[in-house]
Amino acid sequence: MRLFRRYIFPAVYGLLIYFTIRLLHDIDVDAQFWKRDWRLNAFEMFCSIVLGYLSIWLFKRLLRYGDKRWPVQFTYHNLVYGLLLLLLANLALVNLVLIPMAAFTDDGLSWADFVGLNVIPALYTIIYYGIDRSRVWLSAYVESKLQFEKLSREQLATELKFLKAQYHPHFLFNALNTIYFQMDEDLGGAKKSIEKFSELLRYQLYDQQQQVPVVQEIEYLKSYIGLQKIRSSAKLKLNVDIDPKLSDQLVYPLLFLPLVENAFKFIGGDYHLLIEARLEGNQIKLCVENSLSSHIPIGNKIGGIGLENLRRRLSLLYPGKHQLNIETKQEVFKAELIFDYEG
Repeated sequence: MRLFRRYIFPAVYGLLIYFTIRLLHDIDVDAQFWKRDWRLNAFEMFCSIVLGYLSIWLFKRLLRYGDKRWPVQFTYHNLVYGLLLLLLANLALVNLVLIPMAAFTDDGLSWADFVGLNVIPALYTIIYYGIDRSRVWLSAYVESKLQFEKLSREQLATELKFLKAQYHPHFLFNALNTIYFQMDEDLGGAKKSIEKFSELLRYQLYDQQQQVPVVQEIEYLKSYIGLQKIRSSAKLKLNVDIDPKLSDQLVYPLLFLPLVENAFKFIGGDYHLLIEARLEGNQIKLCVENSLSSHIPIGNKIGGIGLENLRRRLSLLYPGKHQLNIETKQEVFKAELIFDYEG
């Protein structure tokens, strides 16, 4: 394609101008130029091809000059200025090549010939300019879109890393606080809790933008629940119901934990805690429900950085493919997460 544009297209461009002029001229005078002396036609074609090469070469130089001097923008000034440059260049070349050619062939140069020889190449110049600018502006538009998408992806990646860094201190504080209270009563149990805690931290080293099988997320959740049960009151009524069909479905890590962590943090009243995970069609549904202390007024906001962090991560990782429903009713806090899975 590059070879065609560079070496063949200029000749085709010049011949298009030549045949258009000849056809219009012959229609006007009722003649057939192919019946003329072939040497005369060959001479005119040669001159037209020379015009084509000179025109395309000069057009490219002028357009390159304009692109360097002014940014590639679709503005009235750039559009008109560039077109005028090409039309003036075309006018100069036509009068340098075609006008002398017409003056020394057939019956000489008439005013009709002069007008036709200037108007028809000018029309082809406008067509060439329109096609070239459309290609350049389309390339610039595509490039700008790609750059915008690249910047958007980098921004999302940066924000996800920030959310991950923001979440880790929150998790560390709660877990270390649990182990701290355990050390006063059961040092051996505290050591086991530290081992379990190290497993939890190891899981958190997963890239937050890489998906994992949901069974890994569930095992992580169970380890966290086991760690929290150590600190929880004996009054805790815990019911965990996990759908056995949840296995190889791909999910982003650390989506379930904020809801469970929030439940352990604010549980009160009769200390009822329900955790359910279900596979429903092409969606995964997690429901966490915990009783609240009667001292917490209904309607107050429950949950802090963990839930806000989760909301933002869901909007980045599952845009338009998730639901996070949270309600407080009759001393019961309920959170329901539904999202589409892959795999």
